[in-house]
Amino acid sequence: MAEKTKVKGKTAEKAKPEKPAAEKPKAEKVAEKPAEAPEEKPKEKEKKAAKVKKKEKAVYTRYKIDEKGLTRLRPYCERCGSGYFMADHGNRFSCGHCGFTRYKRA
Repeated sequence: MAEKTKVKGKTAEKAKPEKPAAEKPKAEKVAEKPAEAPEEKPKEKEKKAAKVKKKEKAVYTRYKIDEKGLTRLRPYCERCGSGYFMADHGNRFSCGHCGFTRYKRA
Protein backbone atom coordinates (compact mmCIF):
# COMPACT_ATOMS: atom_id res chain seq x y z
CA MET A 1 0.00 0.00 0.00
CA ALA A 2 1.13 3.47 -0.62
CA GLU A 3 0.98 6.25 1.94
CA LYS A 4 -0.03 9.77 1.09
CA THR A 5 2.21 12.58 2.33
CA LYS A 6 2.09 16.33 1.85
CA VAL A 7 5.11 17.93 0.29
CA LYS A 8 4.90 21.75 0.06
CA GLY A 9 1.18 21.80 -0.47
CA LYS A 10 1.21 18.91 -2.92
CA THR A 11 0.17 15.42 -2.15
CA ALA A 12 2.50 12.70 -3.21
CA GLU A 13 2.37 9.01 -2.81
CA LYS A 14 5.23 7.39 -1.00
CA ALA A 15 5.82 3.74 -1.65
CA LYS A 16 6.72 1.52 1.32
CA PRO A 17 9.65 -0.70 0.79
CA GLU A 18 8.50 -4.26 0.59
CA LYS A 19 9.70 -6.66 3.20
CA PRO A 20 11.61 -9.52 1.67
CA ALA A 21 10.05 -12.90 2.18
CA ALA A 22 11.77 -15.21 4.61
CA GLU A 23 15.00 -15.85 2.83
CA LYS A 24 16.52 -19.23 3.04
CA PRO A 25 20.22 -19.32 3.74
CA LYS A 26 22.16 -19.90 0.62
CA ALA A 27 24.02 -23.14 0.40
CA GLU A 28 27.26 -21.52 -0.63
CA LYS A 29 30.36 -23.16 0.65
CA VAL A 30 32.60 -20.89 2.57
CA ALA A 31 36.27 -21.64 2.53
CA GLU A 32 36.66 -23.84 5.57
CA LYS A 33 39.83 -24.00 7.59
CA PRO A 34 41.52 -27.37 7.61
CA ALA A 35 40.72 -29.34 10.73
CA GLU A 36 43.49 -28.75 13.24
CA ALA A 37 43.85 -30.31 16.64
CA PRO A 38 42.67 -27.81 19.28
CA GLU A 39 45.49 -26.49 21.39
CA GLU A 40 45.35 -27.69 24.97
CA LYS A 41 45.53 -24.90 27.47
CA PRO A 42 47.48 -25.61 30.64
CA LYS A 43 45.16 -26.16 33.55
CA GLU A 44 45.56 -23.20 35.86
CA LYS A 45 43.64 -24.58 38.78
CA GLU A 46 42.46 -28.07 39.37
CA LYS A 47 38.89 -28.60 40.39
CA LYS A 48 38.36 -28.03 44.07
CA ALA A 49 37.04 -30.90 46.08
CA ALA A 50 33.50 -30.53 47.31
CA LYS A 51 33.25 -28.97 50.75
CA VAL A 52 32.83 -31.51 53.46
CA LYS A 53 30.03 -30.70 55.85
CA LYS A 54 30.95 -30.87 59.49
CA LYS A 55 29.12 -33.48 61.47
CA GLU A 56 27.22 -32.20 64.44
CA LYS A 57 28.71 -33.57 67.64
CA ALA A 58 26.48 -35.93 69.51
CA VAL A 59 25.29 -35.22 73.03
CA TYR A 60 27.36 -38.02 74.56
CA THR A 61 30.57 -36.08 73.77
CA ARG A 62 29.56 -33.41 76.29
CA TYR A 63 29.15 -35.79 79.22
CA LYS A 64 31.41 -38.22 81.02
CA ILE A 65 29.99 -41.40 82.45
CA ASP A 66 31.37 -42.37 85.88
CA GLU A 67 30.37 -44.87 88.51
CA LYS A 68 28.62 -42.00 90.29
CA GLY A 69 26.66 -40.99 87.23
CA LEU A 70 26.93 -38.34 84.52
CA THR A 71 29.21 -35.31 84.83
CA ARG A 72 29.17 -32.36 82.48
CA LEU A 73 32.47 -31.68 80.72
CA ARG A 74 31.56 -28.10 79.82
CA PRO A 75 29.58 -25.52 81.76
CA TYR A 76 26.14 -24.26 80.82
CA CYS A 77 25.75 -20.64 79.72
CA GLU A 78 24.88 -18.32 82.60
CA ARG A 79 22.62 -16.14 80.45
CA CYS A 80 20.86 -18.76 78.32
CA GLY A 81 20.42 -21.36 81.04
CA SER A 82 20.57 -25.13 80.97
CA GLY A 83 20.72 -26.77 77.59
CA TYR A 84 23.24 -24.34 76.09
CA PHE A 85 26.78 -25.60 76.53
CA MET A 86 29.67 -23.19 76.27
CA ALA A 87 32.47 -23.88 73.79
CA ASP A 88 35.98 -24.48 75.12
CA HIS A 89 38.54 -22.15 73.48
CA GLY A 90 41.64 -22.94 75.52
CA ASN A 91 41.75 -19.87 77.78
CA ARG A 92 38.01 -19.15 77.84
CA PHE A 93 34.50 -20.57 77.49
CA SER A 94 32.07 -18.88 75.11
CA CYS A 95 28.39 -19.35 74.32
CA GLY A 96 27.57 -19.74 70.64
CA HIS A 97 23.97 -18.71 71.23
CA CYS A 98 24.33 -15.34 72.96
CA GLY A 99 28.08 -14.67 72.76
CA PHE A 100 28.71 -14.62 76.52
CA THR A 101 32.40 -15.26 77.36
CA ARG A 102 33.84 -16.47 80.63
CA TYR A 103 37.63 -16.54 80.98
CA LYS A 104 39.39 -19.43 82.69
CA ARG A 105 41.59 -18.78 85.68
CA ALA A 106 45.28 -18.95 84.93
